[in-house]
Amino acid sequence: MTRHTSTIGRSLPRLEARAKVTGRAEYVHNLRVPGMLHAKVFRSSVAHGRIRAIDVAAARAMPGVFAVYTGEDIRKMIAEPYYGPAFHDQPILALDKVRHVGEPVAVVLAADAHVADNAAQTIVAEYDELPAVYDEVEAMTSRAVVHEVLKPAGTFADLKYLKDKRDTNIALDFHLRRGDVAKAFAEADHVFEHTFHTQQVLHLPLEPFACVAEPSGDPASGALTLHSSTQSPSFVRSEIARLFGWPDNRVRVKVPYLGGGFGAKVYVKSEALAAVCAMLACRPVKYALTMEEQFYMITKHATTLRIKSGVARDGRISARECEVWWNGGAYADIGPRVTQKSGFTAAGPYDIDNVHIDSYALYTNLPPAGALRGFGIPQLVWAYESHTDMIARELKIDPLALRRKNLLREGRPQATGTPMRDAALDLVLERLAARMQWDRPFDKGSGTIKRGRGIAIGFKASISPTTSMAIVNLAADGSCSLYSSTVDMGQGSDTAMAQMVSEVMGVPMEKITVVHPDTDVTPYDMATLGSRSTYHMGHAVKNAAEDARDKLYALARDVGLSAETTPIPEIFRKKYGMLAGNIVGIGSFIPPYTPPDAKGQTDNATPFWMIGATGAEIEVDAETGEFRVTRLVNLVDVGKAINPAIVETQISGATVMQLGFTLTERMEFQAGQVTNASLAHYKIPGMRDIPRVMENEAVDANQKSGPFGAKGVGESGTFGVSPAIANAIDDAVGVRLTRLPLTAEAVYRALRAKAGSPLKDD
Repeated sequence: MTRHTSTIGRSLPRLEARAKVTGRAEYVHNLRVPGMLHAKVFRSSVAHGRIRAIDVAAARAMPGVFAVYTGEDIRKMIAEPYYGPAFHDQPILALDKVRHVGEPVAVVLAADAHVADNAAQTIVAEYDELPAVYDEVEAMTSRAVVHEVLKPAGTFADLKYLKDKRDTNIALDFHLRRGDVAKAFAEADHVFEHTFHTQQVLHLPLEPFACVAEPSGDPASGALTLHSSTQSPSFVRSEIARLFGWPDNRVRVKVPYLGGGFGAKVYVKSEALAAVCAMLACRPVKYALTMEEQFYMITKHATTLRIKSGVARDGRISARECEVWWNGGAYADIGPRVTQKSGFTAAGPYDIDNVHIDSYALYTNLPPAGALRGFGIPQLVWAYESHTDMIARELKIDPLALRRKNLLREGRPQATGTPMRDAALDLVLERLAARMQWDRPFDKGSGTIKRGRGIAIGFKASISPTTSMAIVNLAADGSCSLYSSTVDMGQGSDTAMAQMVSEVMGVPMEKITVVHPDTDVTPYDMATLGSRSTYHMGHAVKNAAEDARDKLYALARDVGLSAETTPIPEIFRKKYGMLAGNIVGIGSFIPPYTPPDAKGQTDNATPFWMIGATGAEIEVDAETGEFRVTRLVNLVDVGKAINPAIVETQISGATVMQLGFTLTERMEFQAGQVTNASLAHYKIPGMRDIPRVMENEAVDANQKSGPFGAKGVGESGTFGVSPAIANAIDDAVGVRLTRLPLTAEAVYRALRAKAGSPLKDD
């Protein structure tokens, strides 16, 4: 096996680049199969109500309509047609009552999508409306109860205690206790308390949710192939099989390229409805959402966070208390995991001896909320890094100096008691300070145009425990195929994984193929989410490649050759007399993990930490409140970058996405109805909205426990964007905004209030 130049750390071209730029890349939205029917959904117009009647007669009578189904039709086939990763709380179609505006109530099937859509619009439903709750804090005590009884899915042990709990909107309450917070507050020189809010926003991948379900085999025994735009094919397979009472091998999930995901397409989304429709109709069914319909499928948690800190005169933080309320919407999805896994970092990346955290997942009558790039961390960093600057300003301490004084260092325990290992917080902060030239004079502007700058730093724990498996198949001619269920949705994972195989096997990149996820072919992976793939699947791929390499060495020894110096084809030819045969390497990985105790304490909360920091410079018109971000500097700790160019694009993408959530994006509601469910009214950043200067850097660090020293990066660029900009606004004009998004109107109102002439409706 002849060696080649190392591939790790090189910006090699992405494997799928040519297919995507030439339009040849396959997406589910473009898929057509013979005999396929289109599914179009009739949705609820009320936020909370008991279903009195559903009139589908006109829809069924419309020419070209194949069938119309309601939840009762599904219940005849599946006794408990509810799904969800944390709770089995979400019906495939509404049963008994509806819990948010836009909830699927009935579905129409037709060979022509336009016919199905027109027919769905003729359906009429009658409801007995119930009290609704929309605010996450109000949900704690509201008389409006979204779910009468809680039904944990059984997947997560920490939710089992909630089984059969009644008349509560609390889907999970996580508590962390460390030290004596009350005593520390009593002894502190200063106590600061602030409350922050974030809004409900949308993932909005440019490829909406889509699934094509094909029934196969004898309808009596049943089998399904699902072509889905999912980030978690292994989970979809097991959950759909569970719904039908089948073994896993009767469900096949195939995933081509995804046109974005960002956490929206994890777990079951469009697949359950497509699957039951296909089985009821005994025909292939395609269920593809429109852009508008995405607003009702899954969103990002709105949050309220109250944070209180005890601080010494010199700026040392001795105590921190946090309460976080997560608006989970009508169905839990993965919200309880967000509540716990992100909640325990609510105190921030600081060395604080006394910590008290309460984190609550709440049901409300809004569209469901789940994982979105950062898994709750951007909401928390927004609060604790704004709070940090407010403390610094009050104590007249430089914001950078305050962070330096309190930052967690290598080996020190985080709030959970887990020691910080290979978390380059100090390196990221210092590189940010250097890139921002923080120690040099800063031009604060003149006249009505004021300038300011701000910084923020955040961190995230990887979700644990999770499992990944991979297969490396070495052919006799020296080419290689990698089989894994990691989904490349634009983040470049196929290329990074191929580079790892190339590095271990000594096989050039052009001879490596990455097989798209197919649960009949590719082995199990928990899901592509939470920046876990590089670390978790990377380990599995590295292990599989090493297994294949070791087997190749053994084969070479069997035939009296040296694998290190003999070309691979010659080894196979010597063994089999011709170019024949294969070597298959298998690898798996699950990191060690210790569940937290009743106080939220554990010595091993995460296999690795993600670090991200942002510096912002802005210009503000002090008369009108108009402002613009002129410069963003983004620093991350990614360990060793497998492919630096891909890392660069991941930082940029994360930063721009969070910029939208910071400045323009917000789902508007009226009585639970989304009133801006279109790209004409829900404003994501365009090219003209990007700062003139945006600088990205992955610091020179090493994750000792990671494959080739690497760890994930997809979320790290989101962490510090929002608070860095808010801190810069405060630095420029001396007003503090505590609610996202940050708008010119909000700045203007704050300026008027500061001047003693608030607007009348304030």
